[in-house]
Amino acid sequence: MADLSAFAIAGKWPAQHPDRLQLYSLPTPNGVKVSIMLEETGLPYEAHTVSFERNEQMSPEFLSLNPNNKIPAILDPNGPNGEPLGLFESGAILIYLAEKTGKLLPADPAARYETLQWLMFQMGGVGPMFGQVGFFHKFAGKDYEDKRPRDRYIAEARRLLGVLEGRMAGRQWIMGNEYTIADIAIWPWVRNLVEYYNAGELVGYADFPQVQRAMQAFVARPAVVRGLVVPPRA
Repeated sequence: MADLSAFAIAGKWPAQHPDRLQLYSLPTPNGVKVSIMLEETGLPYEAHTVSFERNEQMSPEFLSLNPNNKIPAILDPNGPNGEPLGLFESGAILIYLAEKTGKLLPADPAARYETLQWLMFQMGGVGPMFGQVGFFHKFAGKDYEDKRPRDRYIAEARRLLGVLEGRMAGRQWIMGNEYTIADIAIWPWVRNLVEYYNAGELVGYADFPQVQRAMQAFVARPAVVRGLVVPPRA
């Protein structure tokens, strides 16, 4: 039986199954990257809801694992060399889980680095830019009279969709026929832009048929269906 008592976060969110990987998250685009990855790989895990309504991401216990106060974060009781490992940043977690399980990251070095470049494309571009569209279209920023900031992010989101459209021409997934962590990183954000931010018309989503095709294939995967609702919101 794994002993997680040295980790303060395990005091606030007690593990019912301490031998399983512990996930601290919410079903946001970044959060579901990890829950989908866990579902795809079949790695046993236990999910804990970090309530933003109760400001739990700012609690000392959560900050002890992720000082950047963002979800998701994990605590793996069976980390490298058999020692527990805590990690934050969804991209880093995806790479870790891929290497831990030997799944969803190509073994060939060239294909591996190409996959990682598309993961970084999501982390540095798609996520931040689509998130800004959400702020200025759906959340507090929608009330700003000056629409230039909103329009700037809409234009950038459309540009990024164009990059994806070109990449997906003639490909089933980002890396061709092989489904990888690059897909797990990118498609939840496309889904969020269109379905949660309701920005499809703003960014001209109808102009990107290859993106639409891939996104529909992604959300139809059984592991994705399961992962999109993990953990449940409090």
